[in-house]
Amino acid sequence: MTDQQLEAALTRSFLGGLPPEVTRELQAEGERADYPAGTTVYQPGSPPRAALVVGGLMRVYLTSPEGRQVTVRYARPGDVLGIAVLVGGPAGTGVQAVEPSSLFRISARMLTAAARRDPRVCWAIAEELNRRLYEVLEQTAVNAFGSVRQRVAGHLLDLASTGQRPDRRLVARVSQQELADAAGSVREVVARVLRDFRVAGIVATAADQVVILDAARLYAESAGPAGL
Repeated sequence: MTDQQLEAALTRSFLGGLPPEVTRELQAEGERADYPAGTTVYQPGSPPRAALVVGGLMRVYLTSPEGRQVTVRYARPGDVLGIAVLVGGPAGTGVQAVEPSSLFRISARMLTAAARRDPRVCWAIAEELNRRLYEVLEQTAVNAFGSVRQRVAGHLLDLASTGQRPDRRLVARVSQQELADAAGSVREVVARVLRDFRVAGIVATAADQVVILDAARLYAESAGPAGL
């Protein structure tokens, strides 16, 4: 991870809009860390931490008492993780690196102290929390009203990342009929979507499994306005 990558991620994030002296403090106190694909970066209920995504793709998920997982957010370079738990305390969410990823760990103590003394920092955090809320609402709309292409992409990524192990490739072990059932469609339509993904180099297919070759592009296919 290069300094240029960190600077680019900071500029894209809400941290880039903080008072310059606060940004400098956060950079001086923070530290960078790299994680292999499949690594659990944050365990549900752990002490509050915040981090800037510098490279890769991160998955934020909830786990049921039975051990089932549901993805609530994907984070890309420029996204900041953990702002909600800094405000509200530990949550039942976990964070996993879907691709080899780099984070810049932010000093929670320093950021919260800056927010308490400077209303500009406090307002920036409020705006960031508002953006996260709108993203959740948009994703809810995609899940309910999204196109078959969006739903297939999201289901593949969720299914593959849930069973991923560190340094292992992303594989969704699912048949076309199972994908069709999950997406609320028919097998022929799902087969066309998979063919498009395969031609684009996003996935490779085999008997009852789909290998994710480009998780970031697959995520991009699952996002966007519902129904498009």
